[in-house]
Amino acid sequence: MLIGVTSGWATGYTTMKFGKFAAFAIGGSIILIEIAHQEGFIKIDWPKLTRGVDKIAEKMESSISGQDPSWIDKTERFVDRKLDKAENQLRGKALKVKKWYAKYIGDEDGPKINDLHIFITAFVGGIALGVASG
Repeated sequence: MLIGVTSGWATGYTTMKFGKFAAFAIGGSIILIEIAHQEGFIKIDWPKLTRGVDKIAEKMESSISGQDPSWIDKTERFVDRKLDKAENQLRGKALKVKKWYAKYIGDEDGPKINDLHIFITAFVGGIALGVASG
């Protein structure tokens, strides 16, 4: 019984540590890819990537269930893609409005960093370090 408890604890502890490390590594790489995309170091064709993921998801779903996706599922994915596209366009318009407003109020440098921004950034960084090290 002692061997079972010890091996179960060791397995659970190792799995927890590895799981946190894997989540931290995957999340960090996704964030770095997004930052590189925003800074213009890489260009990601998001619609092409989304279509590829959808095709893979359909293949996986049909192989697991043994059935092809119904027209309702295909319609749902189509509408979801169109709504995502509309949302992205609205976000682009909102960014233009923010820039216009910043110029309108006389602040051509954009938003100013204040103590709250620094605190929130430090707080989020502390949470990330705590999750990564704990």
